[in-house]
Amino acid sequence: MGIFANILGYVLNWLYMLVNENYGIAIILFSVLLRIILLPVTYKQQISMKKTAKIQKEIKKLQIKYKNNSEQLNKETMELYKKEKMSPFSGCISLIVQMVLILSVFWLVSQPLTYMKSIDKTIIEDYKNQIKQENGTISNYSEIEVIQKKSSVDERVKINMEFLGLDLSKVPNQNLKDVTVYIIPLLYIISSIISIRITTMSQEKDKKEKNNNEKALVRKDENEEIDNTEAIQQMSKTMTYFMPLLTVWIAFIAPLSLALYWFVSNVLMIAERLLIKNIIDSKEDKKNV
Repeated sequence: MGIFANILGYVLNWLYMLVNENYGIAIILFSVLLRIILLPVTYKQQISMKKTAKIQKEIKKLQIKYKNNSEQLNKETMELYKKEKMSPFSGCISLIVQMVLILSVFWLVSQPLTYMKSIDKTIIEDYKNQIKQENGTISNYSEIEVIQKKSSVDERVKINMEFLGLDLSKVPNQNLKDVTVYIIPLLYIISSIISIRITTMSQEKDKKEKNNNEKALVRKDENEEIDNTEAIQQMSKTMTYFMPLLTVWIAFIAPLSLALYWFVSNVLMIAERLLIKNIIDSKEDKKNV
């Protein structure tokens, strides 16, 4: 994960220097740049989700036809995915990309001297030891503390983290009495709720269409049939709620710069989903004309 953090750190530092050493603006531009790079993945993911919802009827037919022959069922299902030019594991790939990105950016904002400024480790360790001797302890985000306490005496470890009156180096759970540390995490929570709601509405619409298509196909005595695709959809739904909850929790125990990155990314993702959905729906409408 350190390799990805190093690459992202190089990009973030370049943006930081580009905007006259304004860390907040650099984080925002960094978020925009990553969303642009990931746009093809997002588009492909939504296309895949739409296709998956549409082929449920065909998969249900196969499950009924080969309910006593699991080997043939798996073969026919894979053939169907191949015919539709889809992969049943596309959702997993997207999830892996998300997790790698989450961890890499977390490492980056937690250790900016290492991954963003590429400061020699011996220099960082010397300052850490000095802080330990002066205070008797050092926080979990030791590099952030080095920036806060040693940047006045050494320009090499200085990162300007003041942004719109907020200190992006602060960690919410370490500054509970400071009301300003809640602003960005709360904005992130609101954007997460909106994002989840949009995703849920889209899933409910697809599910409604799927159920309507299956009414003439599935008999009551077949309702006990094990539906692997339902299990996959349920897992996807669980992840839809789990990922935002996980990141909200991390946002309260990590520097505010991480919450700012996630908030901007969330806003951009909401715009992406709505735009891509309109494009997909428009293409389908043209096909149906």
